Amino acid sequence: MNIKDDFILSKINEGYLVGGYVRDFLMNKSKEMVDRDIVIKNAECFAKKMVEKLEATYIILDEENKIFRLVLKDKINYLDISELQGATIEEDLKRRDFTINAIAYNLETNEFVDSVNGMQDLKNGILRHIKDVNFEEDPLRVLRAFRFAAVTGFDFSEDLKFALNKYQNKVLEPSKERIMYEIMKLFGGRYSSKALLLMNDYDIIEKIFPHAAEMKKVPPNSHHHLDLFNHVVETVKQIEEIYSNSDMQIQEHLDKVDFGGFPRINHLKLAGFLHDIGKFSTWTIEESGRHRFIKHDDVGAKICVSFLKELKFSKKQIDYISLMIKTHIYPSNVVASPDLNEKIMMRYVRKMENNIIDNIILAKADRLSARGVDITAEIINANLSGLDKLLNFYLDKKEELKPLPKLLDGYEIMQIKNIKQGVALGMITRALKEAQVNGDVVTKEDAVSFVQSYQLL
Repeated sequence: MNIKDDFILSKINEGYLVGGYVRDFLMNKSKEMVDRDIVIKNAECFAKKMVEKLEATYIILDEENKIFRLVLKDKINYLDISELQGATIEEDLKRRDFTINAIAYNLETNEFVDSVNGMQDLKNGILRHIKDVNFEEDPLRVLRAFRFAAVTGFDFSEDLKFALNKYQNKVLEPSKERIMYEIMKLFGGRYSSKALLLMNDYDIIEKIFPHAAEMKKVPPNSHHHLDLFNHVVETVKQIEEIYSNSDMQIQEHLDKVDFGGFPRINHLKLAGFLHDIGKFSTWTIEESGRHRFIKHDDVGAKICVSFLKELKFSKKQIDYISLMIKTHIYPSNVVASPDLNEKIMMRYVRKMENNIIDNIILAKADRLSARGVDITAEIINANLSGLDKLLNFYLDKKEELKPLPKLLDGYEIMQIKNIKQGVALGMITRALKEAQVNGDVVTKEDAVSFVQSYQLL
């Protein structure tokens, strides 16, 4: 395959293709790429010329540094065009972060430009920075080192190890928005769990995730063979394994970009890392020596909200991650029911709506990451078998599932109860939906009767 077989690049015969597209092409991963980066002299003029040629939408990303984006008609593929930094492409490449990202492709001569030996590092699986001063110019590159470890699985060069130790205290200097972006990219990598352990090795994990310090204080116990920090990292690893071994239907769901600009799988792995964030503050030890973490799921869901807000996550992202934390035990409780039947499973499906696959995978990963002395193989197998049954039930039914009808609107409820808009209305609305989910309310007449008999405290 030629790099210019791409339907966009085949129309361009000047400038240099740089960055992730070149790297991923050389790693045989370019089919996954939708973004292409080009550097060229007179970038603004070139970008405006390409607008007509590609029938694209023109966006100015950075007028001062002359960075422009062309978004194609499909709203998926795009082209970023930047001004060449320096007199030559070689000078431009030396200003970049890592050698594997500093390989260019001359779109005029159809030749690679590899002045920093990035191809050799790609071949050897080594992540190497270009020069120390680049970390000083943009400290975000400290965090990017771990992002690319997550994406590639590559090992750090000795020079990079030294530089990360030298500059690790600068990791929080970039804006919260940029840090959030790198975190989400990190959790999209195949080797996120490995990258998290590396961040711990370089004393960075607690800077980005302050609650990690508390997690490390919770030791292994009869239900967990790992301390809490290593348990949540192992949960991320198990999510990665489950995703890799799942069929296309599951992977397609988790690959969807439904909120936040990143796939569900990225958010799910972050939720896996945070799922026990409430355990330290709910931790008690009984006289028998048993460790208890009562309502850690509820507490953790609340803790994560303020943490994620500080990192500038969107409301939809926060809602999803907090929901996963709050409900990570829920599917295991469902399948532990002694009389598990279709009605019980349908109630779960109705409550979790479009998050069923994600929630069950998190529950499975959590189970596989906790193998204390009191957890027998029979307990693990029974739990996993039940979760598979619940998942298969949903997959079999999902095509015929329809959203629950809205039997009464807010105005009708206010008239029935003679109340005004406020807290009481919200309570009744939520209770009515719960009754529908349970199958206790089916018709409008049922709904009216339910609201009439609802007791307000």
